Amino acid sequence: MSGTIGSNILSHSGTVAETAAGLNWVSTVVTASTVTVESGNGYWINTTSNACTITLPASAEAGDNIVIVDFARTWGTNSVTLDSNGLNFQGNDDTYTVEYTTSGQSVNLVYSDSTKGWIPLEDDVVAEEPVAPAIQRGIFAFGYTGSYTNISNLVGSNGVIGSDVTGVGTARGFMAAATYGGDKAIFGFGTTGSLTGVTNLVNSSGVVASDTSAVGTAKADLSATGYGDNLAIFAFGNTGSMSNSRNLVNSSGVVASDATGAGTATQRKGAARYGTGTAIIAFGENGGKTSKKNLVSNTGVIASDATGGGTALTSHMAAQYGTGTAIFAFGQNAAGNMVGTSNLVNSSGAIASDVSAVGTARNFIAATNYGGDKAIFAYGTPNNSSNLSTSNLVNSSGVVGSDVSGVGTARWALSAAGYSFSA
Repeated sequence: MSGTIGSNILSHSGTVAETAAGLNWVSTVVTASTVTVESGNGYWINTTSNACTITLPASAEAGDNIVIVDFARTWGTNSVTLDSNGLNFQGNDDTYTVEYTTSGQSVNLVYSDSTKGWIPLEDDVVAEEPVAPAIQRGIFAFGYTGSYTNISNLVGSNGVIGSDVTGVGTARGFMAAATYGGDKAIFGFGTTGSLTGVTNLVNSSGVVASDTSAVGTAKADLSATGYGDNLAIFAFGNTGSMSNSRNLVNSSGVVASDATGAGTATQRKGAARYGTGTAIIAFGENGGKTSKKNLVSNTGVIASDATGGGTALTSHMAAQYGTGTAIFAFGQNAAGNMVGTSNLVNSSGAIASDVSAVGTARNFIAATNYGGDKAIFAYGTPNNSSNLSTSNLVNSSGVVGSDVSGVGTARWALSAAGYSFSA
């Protein structure tokens, strides 16, 4: 529209220009590490792959407005920094650091004057983050039967293990597996007699893909778990000597190169999610059996050693169950005896004392969550020689059930992970 200004208490005159109501939302999502923004616009800032520095306009007038929004809920992982470009920000000059580090946040900026400069009218966090459906199915794969194999067995949402599925990928054992991407899984590393770093992705239908070329140092006897928002981590293990390095896995199943770890270099530790976006890696051996634990943050950072709980064990495998809780069970103690004891993990990552054994004592077992809030331990060896296909179900309260007759080829040194949102 256009016309003459009426009721002009500020004594301005002129023609009213036609403008769009509200902000102009820029349709292109910002994924770069830097961006310069303009007044009158709203921007979607996606920091999934990197942090982002946002440069505000070099000049502004009172009432100028800019809105920035956490597009992928990743500002808690990769932050956003505002460069006020010579203007003040809340009364401070642009030598001050303005950083936003909370996932799900949006910031509504309004320019006031040269003294106070840009002022956040709102910097809200969307607390009601959508909750992903629970994992319903699991998969056991690879292992040792007297020779290495690549067969797999799917677990239904009722905890029933299916018969053998013809193998895909390099036959090997002593690898690790984790859920990633919400409803998919990844198996990685292990030994064929020689250490390897290859990985195999599992889609949401439980189909195992062929080998993906190795990234990171070849190793075996390592740990893996999901963490954060649809991410996974491989950590610890044996590269020819004990290691505490880690390899992060993004939501597309791409494994990153080695990163510096934390805690004592250890092998044969169990690992599982607990809490919200966090994980725990515990027990194992580093010249002797241990019950030490290392907590994993929602950004994949492994904490230093902390006091664990329960008897020191190796090959004490773990799985998520219930809501924000996990369970470690089975393994081998310092005397070399196989055990069937279990240890529950609460939503704060505290490991409880031993729960009396249920089921056949064994180690080199595998475990995964299934059915939304339950877990299953299966296969293993009672003497590091003979093979079992026995399984034990864990209910939503963390109670381990008695032995269930085996299905599929008996083996040990295999791994398992959850997949699929569909029951």
